[in-house]
Amino acid sequence: MDIYASDEEKGEEIKQWWRDNGLAVFIGIVLGIAFLFSGRYWLTHQTTLTEQAARNYQQLSTSLTEDKNAEAEQQVQKLFSEFPSTPYAVFAAFDMAKKAVDLNDNAAAKTYLQWVIDHAELAGHKSLAQLRLSQVLLAESNFDLALELVNQSISGSYNSLFSERKGDILAAQGKIDEARSAYQTAMMTLGQGEPRQTIVQLKLDNVAVAQ
Repeated sequence: MDIYASDEEKGEEIKQWWRDNGLAVFIGIVLGIAFLFSGRYWLTHQTTLTEQAARNYQQLSTSLTEDKNAEAEQQVQKLFSEFPSTPYAVFAAFDMAKKAVDLNDNAAAKTYLQWVIDHAELAGHKSLAQLRLSQVLLAESNFDLALELVNQSISGSYNSLFSERKGDILAAQGKIDEARSAYQTAMMTLGQGEPRQTIVQLKLDNVAVAQ
């Protein structure tokens, strides 16, 4: 009898557990199924968005190659408005900025690069946009703003490039000692044997002569 009594007690415990927790288990199962299907929907939706953005970017690239700048402008604005979270919107902004610089349209170039700084999800894209925007500002002799932009960078991957750009800005301002220090920092953060060492060394030599 003890064994049967024990089994009966276990059965009653199980029944009581289901009475207490059955609804929660049922809700959990329903939510799990819903999450599974919603997750699949989200992935499908994201894939579709990416494919659409890729097609739009390809059209933009073709328009730029064929110098159809008005069409390229329409396509980049579509990427900005409909697919801003995709990398293709960032790629398009970089391409349009380059085209604008080639056409000596610095105002447009600055707008595209600022869009990347404001919207890109990857820190590397933001840093690259800061670097290129600082070059445009330097070309305009807007030294203070260019230097402020360079000093805002926190990217470790581009440290040597930002230090070099800082040296370029300071050299253009005639701040030779500070420029030399920036170039030396750029040299220290370059890996041994990197091709840019020659370029930075030439800049170091130039500020040494300028003293």
